[in-house]
Amino acid sequence: MATPLGPDRLVTALRAEGVTVVEHPGWRSHNRNAKGAFGPVVGVMIHHTVSSGTASSVALCFNGYEGLPGPLCHGVIAKDGTVHLVGNGRANHAGAGDPSVLQAVTTETYGDRPPAPRVHQGSPGAVDGNSRFYGFECVNLGNGTDPWPAEQLLAIERVSAALCRAHGWGAKSVIGHLEWSDWKSDPKGFAMPTMRTRVQSRLGKDPAQPTPPKPTPPKKPELQPFPGASFFRKGASSPVITAMGRRLVAEGCSAYHSGPGPRWTEADRLSYAKWQRKLGFRGADADGIPGAASWNALQVPRTSR
Repeated sequence: MATPLGPDRLVTALRAEGVTVVEHPGWRSHNRNAKGAFGPVVGVMIHHTVSSGTASSVALCFNGYEGLPGPLCHGVIAKDGTVHLVGNGRANHAGAGDPSVLQAVTTETYGDRPPAPRVHQGSPGAVDGNSRFYGFECVNLGNGTDPWPAEQLLAIERVSAALCRAHGWGAKSVIGHLEWSDWKSDPKGFAMPTMRTRVQSRLGKDPAQPTPPKPTPPKKPELQPFPGASFFRKGASSPVITAMGRRLVAEGCSAYHSGPGPRWTEADRLSYAKWQRKLGFRGADADGIPGAASWNALQVPRTSR
């Protein structure tokens, strides 16, 4: 069990987890604390609104309706993943539920799912969930066919992880309303065990240290095509010869006393002969005059001729 987060700490925790937060006017002091305490808290409860449209859903959850005053949750998770905060403190979202579920969530001692709830609001032995759970309503018709966009599911994951991280909880502290009361079916359209797996995976990462992008492999230099054996003749001068000589030096095949430079010299020929022998050429095939195979293997960077 934990002391609920105040409004500043709640906003900080959500934003640190990457949640896009909108603060509805008046949310920081909007609660049902006059009807009972909020806290100590044990977990996060996920709902669907049975409504469509962000603005109308936020207004409904802030104001409530006849017979059930607002706030109806702490935050509304829109289809685009934005989280609209509408309450801070006790909210009319969970109602009464099964004490065995409360115990399982508090101790995080259950398998894939908490024990099946057998009670509801008004049942003998039911316990108050409004004092024990943060509640988040997700904009969805709840008919099983209204889609759950990836952005919305990611926001549910992030909100849940933010509160679990802030309180030192694991993902088993996150449940759906249908796992609390045998009267409820929300959230309908995705599986809470799958969401808990996502939350637990996120909890294994530090939100303050985002995953670094994979380094971009260095761009391979464009290579100089083989200019032909006749290019390497006495008196020839070109930056290509300088580039070739530098590659020969890099490969440990230097016979240079100075340079290399742009003019073809005997030092270039002797150096290139070393390269040919390094590649396994012998005899006339290692005469120091470049051929296509040895040239391509040398990988001389392209330069203007």
